[in-house]
Amino acid sequence: MPWLIGFSTFIAYPIVASLYYSFCNYDAIRSPHWVGLYNYQRLLTGDPHFWISLWNTLYMVIFGLPVSLVAGVGIALLLNQKVKGMAFYRTLYYLPAITPLVATSILWLWLFNPSIGLINILLQKAGVVHPPAWLLDPAWSKPALIMMGLWSVGGSMVIYLAGLQDVPQSLYEAASLDGANSLSQFWNVTMPMLSPVILFNLIMGLIGSFQYFTQVYVMTNGGPENSTLFYALHLFNQAFLDFRMGYASAMAWVLFIITMICTLIVLRTSMSWVYYAGEGG
Repeated sequence: MPWLIGFSTFIAYPIVASLYYSFCNYDAIRSPHWVGLYNYQRLLTGDPHFWISLWNTLYMVIFGLPVSLVAGVGIALLLNQKVKGMAFYRTLYYLPAITPLVATSILWLWLFNPSIGLINILLQKAGVVHPPAWLLDPAWSKPALIMMGLWSVGGSMVIYLAGLQDVPQSLYEAASLDGANSLSQFWNVTMPMLSPVILFNLIMGLIGSFQYFTQVYVMTNGGPENSTLFYALHLFNQAFLDFRMGYASAMAWVLFIITMICTLIVLRTSMSWVYYAGEGG
């Protein structure tokens, strides 16, 4: 009964209510007024910021997510070596992942400062005459956020590391006897055995990318020139700044549908590249 009460109050009711509100004109003060598909029509044809925020979010999915996946696997491979003091290095790489995201955002806000930020100071010392303005430049704002995302890649790195340590050493020994070099062993042994972990991190990263919010809310608030106006931030602004709860609910359901479709596509295609040892192929 306690579980049913909690589930009904905090999960089931909000889901059903948001679906109903998405068909209403609702400002959280007055009673909702049924308007049918108006919110969805306005979303697709009457709100230019919808398409801007959707593109910005897809940018992080298309460019930011692969960089994060590759970095996580690469760091996990390095930290899987049998080297003295490896526990210290693993802890060091994991610490940023458990740092509060607001604190991390404020730290990187200073690092990206074009005048006194450490990154531009180092670039100038390296000979870069005109370093980027980062968060103040629409062309560099999203790449800067992708760079910042590598700071907390330790969360996925730990999962990759667990997957690497679960790969049977007998497979590497058999591959070595067959004459496979290190690169061939990585591609034909490590990657297939690690593919279920990659799939998990891919799906979790995909969902997280579509919900990208805290960093831009703290650092840029959507600027400059809406270059960091991500979907979740636009939804938040519509709901809690403009009090268009019905419209924000419609945005939330569109985001849910997009995320579900992308996740289903990934799961569907995973049948051709994910290897499960228990299935024998």
